[in-house]
Amino acid sequence: MFKNIKQLFIKSKNYIIDHRQTIFLSIPFLLMDWIIRILGYKISFFPVYYPVPNIFTIVWIILFVGIITSLKGIWGKLLYWILFIIYFILFLTHAIYYEMTSFYFSFSLLKLTDEGSTYIWDTIINTNPLIYILALVIFIIAVIVFRKMPKIEKFNLKRIGITIAVFLIAHTLTPFLLGSANSELEWNTFNNPRNTYNNFSDFNKSMKVAGFYEYSVRNLYISLLKSDEPISEDDKQFLEECYSTENKTSENDHTGLFKDKNLIILQLEGMDDWLLTKKDTPNLYNLLNHSINFTKHYSMYTGGGSTFNSEFAVNTGFTTPLSYIENVYSFNTNTFDYTLAKLFKNEGYSVNAFHMNSADFYSRGVNYKSWGYDNYFGLIDIKKYSDESYKLDRELILNETFYDHMFKQEGKFVNYIITYSPHTPFTTEKGVGKMLAEEKYGEREILDLTEEECARLAVGETDYMVGLLLQALKDNGLYENTVIVAFADHYLYTLEDKTILDKYKKTNNNLINHTPFFIWINDIEPEDINEVTMQTNILPTILNLFGIDYNSNDYICDDALSDDYEGFVFFPDGSWYDGNVYVENNKITNKKSMNKKELKAMNKKINRIIKKNDLTLKYDYFKTMH
Repeated sequence: MFKNIKQLFIKSKNYIIDHRQTIFLSIPFLLMDWIIRILGYKISFFPVYYPVPNIFTIVWIILFVGIITSLKGIWGKLLYWILFIIYFILFLTHAIYYEMTSFYFSFSLLKLTDEGSTYIWDTIINTNPLIYILALVIFIIAVIVFRKMPKIEKFNLKRIGITIAVFLIAHTLTPFLLGSANSELEWNTFNNPRNTYNNFSDFNKSMKVAGFYEYSVRNLYISLLKSDEPISEDDKQFLEECYSTENKTSENDHTGLFKDKNLIILQLEGMDDWLLTKKDTPNLYNLLNHSINFTKHYSMYTGGGSTFNSEFAVNTGFTTPLSYIENVYSFNTNTFDYTLAKLFKNEGYSVNAFHMNSADFYSRGVNYKSWGYDNYFGLIDIKKYSDESYKLDRELILNETFYDHMFKQEGKFVNYIITYSPHTPFTTEKGVGKMLAEEKYGEREILDLTEEECARLAVGETDYMVGLLLQALKDNGLYENTVIVAFADHYLYTLEDKTILDKYKKTNNNLINHTPFFIWINDIEPEDINEVTMQTNILPTILNLFGIDYNSNDYICDDALSDDYEGFVFFPDGSWYDGNVYVENNKITNKKSMNKKELKAMNKKINRIIKKNDLTLKYDYFKTMH
């Protein structure tokens, strides 16, 4: 046995000696890949040591080195320098851009060179010196390797052929090591590495999953060379008809009511209607009863990530496609010219988002940037917690960095705050439930609380955060001048015991999606709005209240406070509800009536809106056709 091991060692040693020049040639290329990916250590996705990105890198280096060492005379050395210089420039570009933005560079940014050209020099001179030190080390190693390159006496066509064949086979097989892509919408698709590789829309995750060289080539192809899916004449004509006219919504009694006020948007995780009570959530209950209350609001549930779908809908005015499979967080490369952030920034507002989770979860970092936000702040990105207290919503206000960004900024602001605490699992054995139970009842053996009791504890934590928020507004002189728009991202479908929902909601159809939505400012006259609304109504409604001009055709739903507003909600299975009839498969299924002509017209209207939504996203309308 020891003899065999010794022989294997000797063979390996001899192989390394025989191929030392090839190995030396690989060193600067390997270093560039490893350093670039190490720079993104904060991206909690695919660590540097995972196999696939390293395999991709090795496969590309085999191609580079195999061809370089097969070319006669000066040609091999020339190719070495061409490849090295190209990737060295890309290495510096990625490193500097990541240092500046926390995102890796994408070739799609070349289309925006005019917008950023004035900042290039300042960025270069203010970059962390460590990056230049590492770059210098790599360059010196490259020079040393070059000087030691042997002179190739003979052009080796056979070796080039074998190298290309090995590359093609290995490159084709490597993505399969990432597993299978999702064939249906799932909330955690963003964490599926194969989906990340296939879509290649999240720059940070794509670099981490593919490595420097695969990323560079694939990103170049997708960003600049890949042809967009051709649009049919019918689809093109349909979209042109949808967007052909500028439809300014007429003014109403609410237009400009909150002109130049500050805005806080509270997206409430799992805040189901039966949980917003005087006992469980007194602060929210008080706000609700002194607000514009949309009594028939429905948060459209989607298995592709209901929390982020609500964020997407409120920020862009569109929602998860119904006619094809695509998660909304993969549309971060789409152009959205009329987002909440961009329109408020045009009015002189600063616009920031705040949440517990990291920027890479749901690809929020890149999505919020594409929507026009100044910053997306994640608690776990800015502070290292020794426990799970970051899951408590109070931390959104108690964290000093968050507090300063929310309440100490100059000028008008929009703060988009996403809560977390009412999140599964609802148990006292771990997580939020355990922390809150111990806080309320003291540290003892595991309390025997029901899942419903744990859920009520969790929403109480969110309500505690709302109390802290209101106090912070008072302490900073913002209470009289700040509007709060509050809504739930989805009903509490995460409960394991579904009989709990049976006690409080209609659960036999999609009307189970009924959730709170209200708009509050101090001293407002309470008002109930009884028309049906959904997440895509929130943006145009806010714009009208703040007196911001917009074209209602640029969204799929209207201002819910408009005098001629006729409300409805539609769901992923195509069913819809207008406050009177609930329709599935074009047929009324509740004990209400509508004449055939009206039913046909409404079915046509809903289908048209869904088609507008889906095709706008599919063909990136605001970039390619607008």
